[in-house]
This record gives sequence, C-alpha cells and structure tokens, in this order.
Amino acid sequence: MSPRRTIVVHEWLTTWAGSEQVVEQLLQVHVGADVAALIERLTPEERCRLGPGRLLTSSIQGLPWAHCWFRAWPPLLARAIEDLEVTGYDLVVSSSHCVAKGVRAGPDALHLCYCHSPMRYAWDLQERYLREAGLTSGWKGAFLGPVVRRMLGRMRAWDVRSAAGVDLFIANSRYVARRIARAWRRPALVVHPPVDVATFALQPVKQDYWLAASRLVPYKGMEVIVQAFAAMPDRRLVLVGDGPQAKRIAALARGHANIELRGHAPRAELVDLMQKARGFVFAAEEDFGIAPVEAMACGTPVIALGRGGALETVVEGVTGLFFNEATPTSICAAVARAAQMTWDPQACRQQAERFSQERFRNEWQQVVDLAERARLEHLTDGSPIWDDRRVERTVLAAWADRKK
Repeated sequence: MSPRRTIVVHEWLTTWAGSEQVVEQLLQVHVGADVAALIERLTPEERCRLGPGRLLTSSIQGLPWAHCWFRAWPPLLARAIEDLEVTGYDLVVSSSHCVAKGVRAGPDALHLCYCHSPMRYAWDLQERYLREAGLTSGWKGAFLGPVVRRMLGRMRAWDVRSAAGVDLFIANSRYVARRIARAWRRPALVVHPPVDVATFALQPVKQDYWLAASRLVPYKGMEVIVQAFAAMPDRRLVLVGDGPQAKRIAALARGHANIELRGHAPRAELVDLMQKARGFVFAAEEDFGIAPVEAMACGTPVIALGRGGALETVVEGVTGLFFNEATPTSICAAVARAAQMTWDPQACRQQAERFSQERFRNEWQQVVDLAERARLEHLTDGSPIWDDRRVERTVLAAWADRKK
C-alpha cells in the first residue's frame, strides 16, 4: 500500500554530498514526493535531482546571509524544523544528522527517520568540536566555553524529546545504531546507504601510488596520513581534497617529493585516481564512510582506521587492512603490510556491490511496506492507541526474521 501523500525532510540542501545522494535515492522510491529543508542553495542541475514534488523551506531561508551562519546556532535550527508544516502528509521520511527528525508529523502519519548520525557535536563528539573551535582553553574557553556547553546541554534535552516523535529509526550502520541506542534509548534497524558503484568501475591494472581523498578538516585524519608518507619517501601519495586545513597540510607536505597535493578534483578525475591506485588510505572514524566503498568498487584495497563504519564495509585481509590508531607509525606499518600482499580486485568489487543504490532502494521499500502494514494494523485492530512503540517492535521483529 502506498501512502497518499509523502514528504522527505532533510536538514539543509546547500551542497550535493553523501546525505543528499541518500535523499535522491529515497525520492526514487517515493516518486513525486515533496521535499522540505531548512534552507536550500542548490544549483538548478542539483535541484532537478529532487524530482517533480514541491520544495518547502523554513523561515531561515529568507534571513540575510543565512547560508553562511545558520549552522552555528543549533537552537534556531530546532525551532525552525518544528515550524515546518508537514501535518498534511501520510508518510514523513526524515533524513537526519542534526535536527530533521524533530519535524512534527500529524497524529495519524507514519514518521520514519533515516539517521545518518545523532547530532555529533551535542553527544559523543562534543569535546572534539569544542577543542577544534578553540573553546577549551584561553579566553574563548573561559568566556564562551561555558555558554556553548549549556547550549549543547539544552540541545541534548531537545534531541531526546524530539526522538519520541519518530515511529521507527533506520540507521545507516550498526555503529550509528549503537549511538542511537546510547543517545535516545531507541533501537534501530540498519540499512546501509547507497553507493554509486556503477560510476566507480573496476580497474584491475594499478599504478605505483597510494591515494587519500577527503575534505581537509581535522576529523578526517588527512594530516596524519601526510605525516605517515613523509616518513616513507619511497612510497608515493596522491592526496585529493580541499578545506580549512589545506594550508597546514601543504606546509607538512612541503619538501617531500613523494607527496602530491591535487586540491579539489572533478569527479571524473577522482574516479580515475581511485581506479589506478595501489590502495586507498582512510584515517577517519566515520559513521559509514562512502569513499572506501567507492575505492573497493574500483578494485582498490582500503587501508583504514579500524573504527566506525569501515569495520562494516572492509573485509580484513580480503579487501583491505585496518590500523588501530590514527598515528603515522600505525599507518606506515599498515601500508607496508598492504604493499607486500597480493590483492584480488574482483573480490574488492564484489564487496562494494553489497552497498549499491539498487540494494538500498529495495531494502528501503521493504522497510516502508512493513512499517505501513504495522501502522495500519495499530490504527484499526483496537489495540491501545497509546502504544506508540508497536510499529517499532513489529517492524524490528519482522526485519530480524528476514535477515536470518
């Protein structure tokens, strides 16, 4: 049974990255669905990927220079998402890594949340974000640190309250499902996100360089990768990416002829580099991590930090290796081991195909069908209306049976 009216709610549409690719695939399942976001700044070409439905934005859209500063004030985001008018929809799908799950659905609507992550800076990564923002020491730490901590404490309280409005959480990895359980005390089934493995075609013939590609921000670990290859002058590193750490990383690479910085690369260039690399080096603790799957789709083994979503995508000794700590010494040892091993590009490709877009669409449709059936039964069979977790329990049990 298909819902009469569907809306997909996303935090913001200001660029086209991994979470926006999820939205695109959701809209291929829910053809013609409307889309809502706090703010939208897409190009005309990107906007076309949202399909024919209406695009709704929040009150933030009209604020001066909102696209530059709106993410810096989470309470404003929480208020704006609650003010979005979605009560006329039968199915509300929130694509959430910050506040989207806080959208207020109607009393008879089914609200499914595809969770990329609980709000990172309010929960387990709070100290890292404060440290990187310079709010743990000096005058900023003394005066602004306590203010920001109180604000984040209020956001955690709001985050827990708003989770109660979701009928079912779907996490993008087991790692995120564990974080959902810790933050909101709610279970979640797992549907890994879609990866465009068709674009990243298999290339068995490799060249003698190692690749790292990411936005240049501290938590991605690109700095420590450069430090590792600076200590391995006989191994060539090609690094793709741009961001706030670009100058710092350029300074670290200066004087090391084996390290090549490409800056931002067009998608076609990135695909070519992934296809020909000996290995893809990945030092971030990601919720899922799309880039390692793209590399494996090219037949390229992955040398990854053994934490987070990489543990669910990379097969140790078959499609890559793990290092235990994000340190130059640990990375050097892992790259040296990988260089001595013989890798099967076809095995890497087969592993990557387990995370395809088609697989995502099929699994998502199964989840929706189960949830709609459970919701309809709950509304019509005379069970207590206050049993607001019946849909969750029914779908989780059915999903576990299907996965046996």
